[in-house]
Amino acid sequence: MERRRILLVDDNPHDVELALSAFEESGDEHDITVAGGGPEALAVLRSSEHLPDLILLDLKMPHMDGLAVLDAIRGEAATRDIPVVMLTTSGEDRDIQASYAHGASAYVIKPLDFGQFQEAVQTISDFWARLNRHPRFG
Repeated sequence: MERRRILLVDDNPHDVELALSAFEESGDEHDITVAGGGPEALAVLRSSEHLPDLILLDLKMPHMDGLAVLDAIRGEAATRDIPVVMLTTSGEDRDIQASYAHGASAYVIKPLDFGQFQEAVQTISDFWARLNRHPRFG
């Protein structure tokens, strides 16, 4: 399988650690960049020589929430077509609807159990890195 570049955007260090562990446990090797919030994610995207193939984006973050980040991603020609999976704890209908209205490619609720979280990450990886075909970015 081809290595994919993934940008993981999450302000919670524990959730970042869980996600990185889940990717490691899955056996899939990806180049993962972590941004601790919205402004950092946009800085990474604007300064990156190689854009990510996939963005995993938390919804509830201070300073700049996931919807604002999503708007910025979709508002720039260089990044507007990158798949963005909302990976968040919120299961509220209004958050799901808003995410899709702002251009999310998918919405996944973070399971609290590590085994289920790992399964969710594996499913995301299987679909976006193996099955889905899209142009290479950057």
